[in-house]
Amino acid sequence: MLNALTLILCCQLAGELLVTATGLSVPGPVCGMALLFGGLVLRGGIPDDIGRLADTLLGNLSLLFVPAGVGVMLHLELLRAEIVPISVGLVVSTLLTIAVTGLMMQWLSRRATPAAEGRDGKTS
Repeated sequence: MLNALTLILCCQLAGELLVTATGLSVPGPVCGMALLFGGLVLRGGIPDDIGRLADTLLGNLSLLFVPAGVGVMLHLELLRAEIVPISVGLVVSTLLTIAVTGLMMQWLSRRATPAAEGRDGKTS
């Protein structure tokens, strides 16, 4: 499991270095995650040790939100002062996410329907 953790952290470091070297406006860990994904695609699957590590990390994911919660509590006065713009931003972004997800599902389901009809030889 230590090798898997080292690989994940090295991918994060590579992402940080790539972002720093190129000036991309993407967070380094996101770039590192894309590098890890690319490596796993090239490999053709997820090794067992990386899968076990991922399951362990996901099982303890709630612990990673503790620092964010502490940060919110530290800046509670700032949040109170900016409650209206924060609330509007949360509501609008949530509604936009729901709308985009719904539109994408409709588009993808329409796109997949002809292929499914062609396989079984039936039409609606």
